[in-house]
Amino acid sequence: MAINSEIKKLPNSQLEIKVSVSWDEWKKYIDQAVADYSKEIKIEGFRPGKAPKDMVEQKVGKGALLEAAAQKAVQGTYPKIITENKIDAIGAPKAEILKLAEGNELEYKAVCAVIPEVTLKPWKSAIEKINKGYAKKKVEVSKEEIEKELENIAKSRVQHVKVDREAKDGDNVILDFGVKRDGVPIENGSSKNHPLILGRGVFIPGFEEQVVGMKAGETKDFELIFPKDYHEKSLAGNPAQFTVTVNEVQERKSPEVSDEFARSLGEKFKNLEDLRKSVAEGMEKEKKHESKEKHRVEIIDALIEHLQVELPEVLIHEELHKMIGEFEVQLSGMGMTFDQYMKQIGKSIDDLEKEWEPQAEKRVKAALVLEEVAKEKEIEIKSEEVEAEMNKTLAQYKKIKDVEKNIDLARLYNYVKGMMQNEKVLEMLEGIQ
Repeated sequence: MAINSEIKKLPNSQLEIKVSVSWDEWKKYIDQAVADYSKEIKIEGFRPGKAPKDMVEQKVGKGALLEAAAQKAVQGTYPKIITENKIDAIGAPKAEILKLAEGNELEYKAVCAVIPEVTLKPWKSAIEKINKGYAKKKVEVSKEEIEKELENIAKSRVQHVKVDREAKDGDNVILDFGVKRDGVPIENGSSKNHPLILGRGVFIPGFEEQVVGMKAGETKDFELIFPKDYHEKSLAGNPAQFTVTVNEVQERKSPEVSDEFARSLGEKFKNLEDLRKSVAEGMEKEKKHESKEKHRVEIIDALIEHLQVELPEVLIHEELHKMIGEFEVQLSGMGMTFDQYMKQIGKSIDDLEKEWEPQAEKRVKAALVLEEVAKEKEIEIKSEEVEAEMNKTLAQYKKIKDVEKNIDLARLYNYVKGMMQNEKVLEMLEGIQ
């Protein structure tokens, strides 16, 4: 055989594959390395790609040539071994050359992660217990909760009314301010016509207390010490001098919760009772959704407790990268980049990954356990159902120029199928009595 391999199981769903490549096969990769080098380097008297092996070897060194050839051999033989042995490898292998010489067989060792073997202990009674608990729970919205929500809606439509009096907690003030340290203005330490609601503790401790009692047109100088954990390290724990001028004091007035207020929110509300009914329905729907999500989390947690699996590190790292990608999308929606966020919290990507690793591990286990339950219960999603759902997604992109043609359809198909299968599995689990 031109290529021989020995496969050994390692912990954490890894395999060690020792490979020997015969000289007849191995020298083909040396020839390839020679051809590649001869195209890249200039050898007098020869056209690119036409220099003989001994001339190339003399120019680049025998060691470098064999190393390049060995890399090509690994890249060429490893996929064949994986395919022939039906190994479900994940990610790139870690390869180590064991024997490297001309005229002899090439030997290398590759360690690869594989899709883990999953064992799921009997779980039905645990799910039955959870479902019985939720069957007893009734989702109700109290009158007090409805009235509080109506007050919150009114507060969200607060009006700012200019007043000629001293500022107090709860007021909105429009002010100019400047900050100096040792008499020198600090970077980004000044603002004009800055709105501030007093009493919310947005500025550093003591700032809002100094503004309380000031009237429009007044200026005040005072000194404060920045908190020790302040994000700007040069200011943290240090004193600074503030100059504040109040331009306007505004009282924040919430509209009265009445029929008139209800009608101001839209034509569908004829009176306060219509609004109250709509709020109650919305709150009940939200509570039911929260209860359903909590129910599903408990079901998945219970299944994970019955799961036996050795997770390869690569799966956890892939999940971490996915989580970071999702977080970047959330941040961009708030107008912030990932780098800006990391700088603000003063952490490195390694710190974040270490913090999120338990959550990533749990997410991987959740995906594996739902897949295993689907196999146990023979839950499958027909291709036509997946395609119908895909078409809904694709229809959203039709108006966006060039987006649809750049979508990876195979990846989208697998994603949609996975989502639909998980939903079907969870619905089945929720129905177990």
